[in-house]
Amino acid sequence: MATTTAFVLAGGANLGAVQVGMMQALRERGVVPDMLIGTSAGALNASFISGHGFTGQALDDLGDVWRGLTAWELFPPSVRQVVNALRGRKPSMFDDSGMRALVERHLTFDRLENAPIDLTVIATDLLTGDEAALSAGPAIDAVLASSAIPGLLPPVSWNGRSLVDGGVSDNTALAPAVERGADIVYVLPCGQPCSAETTPDNVAEILLHTMALLIHRRLVSDIREYSDDAELIVVPPPCPIAVGALDFGRADDLIVEAYRTAGPFLDVDGGRRKAPADYVDVPSS
Repeated sequence: MATTTAFVLAGGANLGAVQVGMMQALRERGVVPDMLIGTSAGALNASFISGHGFTGQALDDLGDVWRGLTAWELFPPSVRQVVNALRGRKPSMFDDSGMRALVERHLTFDRLENAPIDLTVIATDLLTGDEAALSAGPAIDAVLASSAIPGLLPPVSWNGRSLVDGGVSDNTALAPAVERGADIVYVLPCGQPCSAETTPDNVAEILLHTMALLIHRRLVSDIREYSDDAELIVVPPPCPIAVGALDFGRADDLIVEAYRTAGPFLDVDGGRRKAPADYVDVPSS
């Protein structure tokens, strides 16, 4: 019987660029995904790779996407939007025009069920807090929902529900991979700003930094919970990472460092470790 390989691409906002370097290292070692499960930034990466293929050229192109991003492209500033949000007239500090333009520019399929590589996108039901694992329906809306950071970007309407960032409920989404029969699960975390020396000092950075910390703790917990249900190979993110929560100008550094970190790790027994959570459970200094 053929072995099914899943890539679980975690969320991580601007740190999502590290997954490009990780996937470059995996591809060079002959590891190819049969299914992709992505959350937030991981959903952006997973949907790109599903549509463009798991090739060297596609990964180079995805790297160029990350290198070209800016905070203001994704979070277009508008005094009126911010004021209306503070007055309770808008659901978010920014609109989703920048994020929508990005997704529309790079997505090659209309519906999730038509994705060339099996794709599941993780979002969160805003009312209940439940995980929403989306594998059918409009692909653009799914990726936007998975990336809708609460307070910063607006919820997405989906079959009568309001959906927000999947990192709120399940940033690593190991359960869908296990439930769908994956034998080997490569977990691609984005890491955290583990060497940050200054406290965030504005609303957007505080929200993103806080989510990054909560998401990282959940990641470690989930890896420990599901280690007995499938073979988990957790590709460690580079550390230290000294990148601000809204700094998209370091994408090239993140890609290169992730590649350099992942390669030697994968070269030892294919990345298999007895306690995989230990390789991402790095205490902050």
